[in-house]
Amino acid sequence: MDAIVKMLEKHQPFFEKISRNIYLQAIKDGFLGCMPIVLTSSIFLLIATLPGVVGITLPQPLIDWCNKLYNFTMGVMGIMVAGTTAKNFTASMNRRMPAGKVLNDGSTMVAAQCSMLLLAVTQFTTKFNGSELSVFDCTSMGTRGLFSAYIAAFITVWVYKFCVSRDLTIKLPKEVPGAIAQNFRDIIPFGGAVIICGIIDVVVRNLMGVPFSELLIKLLSPLFTAAETYPGLILIQAATAFFWFIGVHGPSIVQPGIDPIRLANQAENLQVLLAGGHPAHSLTFNMSLVGEFGGTGATFIVPLLLILFMKSKQLKAVGKASIVPVAFAVNEPLLFGAPMILNPYMLIPFVAAGCVNVSVAKFFIDNVGMNGFSCVVPWATPAPIGIFITTNFQLIALVFVAIIILLDAIIYLPFLKAYDKLLCDQEAERAAELGLESNDAAAIAANASAPAVEQAAASAETTAAAADSKPVADQPEPAADASAKKDVDGLKVLVLCAGAGTSAMLANAIKEGAAQTGENIASSAGAYGQHTAIMDQYDVIVLAPQVRSYYNDMKADTDRLGIKLLAPRGKEYIDLTRDPAGAIKWLRENLD
Repeated sequence: MDAIVKMLEKHQPFFEKISRNIYLQAIKDGFLGCMPIVLTSSIFLLIATLPGVVGITLPQPLIDWCNKLYNFTMGVMGIMVAGTTAKNFTASMNRRMPAGKVLNDGSTMVAAQCSMLLLAVTQFTTKFNGSELSVFDCTSMGTRGLFSAYIAAFITVWVYKFCVSRDLTIKLPKEVPGAIAQNFRDIIPFGGAVIICGIIDVVVRNLMGVPFSELLIKLLSPLFTAAETYPGLILIQAATAFFWFIGVHGPSIVQPGIDPIRLANQAENLQVLLAGGHPAHSLTFNMSLVGEFGGTGATFIVPLLLILFMKSKQLKAVGKASIVPVAFAVNEPLLFGAPMILNPYMLIPFVAAGCVNVSVAKFFIDNVGMNGFSCVVPWATPAPIGIFITTNFQLIALVFVAIIILLDAIIYLPFLKAYDKLLCDQEAERAAELGLESNDAAAIAANASAPAVEQAAASAETTAAAADSKPVADQPEPAADASAKKDVDGLKVLVLCAGAGTSAMLANAIKEGAAQTGENIASSAGAYGQHTAIMDQYDVIVLAPQVRSYYNDMKADTDRLGIKLLAPRGKEYIDLTRDPAGAIKWLRENLD
């Protein structure tokens, strides 16, 4: 097992390189930027449908109003994603542009939205009340048009890069105000992007008789069908857990490629449910509630197992500290505290539990009558509650939840017991070396990790950062007396993670520490990829371990803006979230 982990660790830089791919980043961050659409539209959907579950009939005008709000938000998801994807792709491309040449992200955003409409939407005329009207077919404006949205965004930004790099722009005299001059500079690339997508639209419609978005769906439908089989669901879940196990944020790699079909399936499930049928799609957006039950690795039950069945003081402490965060799908305290990442004892259960969960879910949907998920709830919703809501409050869903909790416990318990024995032996050895009674080992476990833990945690925290841009956490710490003199008064700190969950833990600790020490420090939490518009408002940016692989990309931006960038390692980060005063001290020690 150790040999396998060492082999995976050896290839970790390659997997981190995949996670930093600018196309995957743009898709992930673009979709994340539109999550308010998904969540808000689902609220209106629940308002319209939930009362009917308990026998309450709402006035039809209210139901129609809620449905209208849903259609005018979720129904234009594709157009919005085209813009946000282009905006984030532009930010990545600007890092690769020659000095003095910058792409206008506002212009690329609008151009991509126009281009997406050309690729996905059909315009036709119809008669209404005796008048001839021009009508848009809205079918592909929403989730059905997401693939077209991504392609429109990439084509647009590449056209802008081609034109701006070669100065193919309209130049005005220097006396013309900058805002006006920029509008003229954008005319050629804007027109070029729209024309290219317009040509693609004409060619596809004339040759295939369908819009480009429908052609993509037809071409990719065999892959979609395969992804919704038992092997497909297992492969998707295993890949997500595997990447996280080696220290790379798995959802960032796996989910961008399947998000369009997951959302389209979920929307189809909704239509079937509203029509009184059985929603049968299992590959949906909120299937992550099942495969990542309590976080990647399906760790929902693990903290309770640590508390009830483990003898190691270290594991009991980790269980108590992580039980609440894990309930809300923030399982980094467990992943880095136990640790589970790159821990050879945890490889099999960490990958297997989620795979078993999605297989059982598909069986329940296909054979037992449980509804496929039909609406979206926030990712931090406790998984049992989220599953109950998104299956339209079926009692069978509660039975399903109980079964997967039991199965996950059975999968994890033998491996946790084996790891627990190792830690107990090490705690006893260290106590014996110091001439202490075995009961005193608790004090040792509380103040120092076992060697096996240190080795696993260190492996999990490696990054692909170059030596000349090594994160500050890797550099020698200043003397304590020097750090105490550093002024942090008035400091503004932004903590970033993948979904603003883990980052909130440290941001809250910094706020609490500032109150304890009387420091005037403001701290906020955010998601990596949604920080570009606000990062210049902060003095310090902290990367959580799950996004630490983006350090080099982030460093280029923070250096340009004169912002201090910090990237604590996994266990160090988790320790800081539990020690508010220590978080303030850590900030002092790492300021220049």
